[in-house]
Amino acid sequence: MGKFSVILPAAGQSTRFGDRFYKKVFAPLADRPVWLHSAERFLARNDVIQVILVISPEDSEEFHARFAANVLILGIDVTTGGESRSDSIAKGLAMVHPDAEFVAVHDAARPCLADAWIDRLFRKVREVDAAMLAVPVAATLKKVNSEGQIEQTISREQVWEAQTPQVFRKDLLVQAYANRDNFEATDDAQLVERLGKPVHVVRGSAMNLKITTKEDLMLAKHILSVLRQSGELESLGLFDQ
Repeated sequence: MGKFSVILPAAGQSTRFGDRFYKKVFAPLADRPVWLHSAERFLARNDVIQVILVISPEDSEEFHARFAANVLILGIDVTTGGESRSDSIAKGLAMVHPDAEFVAVHDAARPCLADAWIDRLFRKVREVDAAMLAVPVAATLKKVNSEGQIEQTISREQVWEAQTPQVFRKDLLVQAYANRDNFEATDDAQLVERLGKPVHVVRGSAMNLKITTKEDLMLAKHILSVLRQSGELESLGLFDQ
């Protein structure tokens, strides 16, 4: 079975997090920095041969001062990102191990992953070459103009909210990035879509939270506590597709 390299983008500015001491991916969460929770979900897997963390150049000195021992002991590859998310992923992609058949991209700011979700996603991508976690939108959607007035209620039928990991056969993702030109994608699946290639959805969970604010950090702490009870949750069917 093909092996996976995992790219964890962590080079954002965290402008909405609102903490003068920490960017969100370096903030402490249940005795670990946020990024390390994300990394550990993949480091323990036999089918993952590499984890690449992409940090901002401005964070490089402080990151290595704080986390050099973690990086060395865990065998994580670290590189600095570019001006945009796509630039950062491209730099991570250039470091992917030659023996990797698949590349997973997962937001370092999504620390609340369950092994069962990754298992389903990795099985799916071996069948279809491109797959991602997502959840169907449950809320009512409104299109609002610049003055804050509702213009339209949008049907949520067949509308899903994208999550990560997003996983691709390596040569497909390399091709997508080689053809991106100056297009700034909001996620990696969008670049693969531009090639005319199908990307399949695997149902994720609302617990797969992306930390944006300090309130999210508090919620993530509770979610991690719940995920530690994974055996009980599986028996209740909460990890079923």
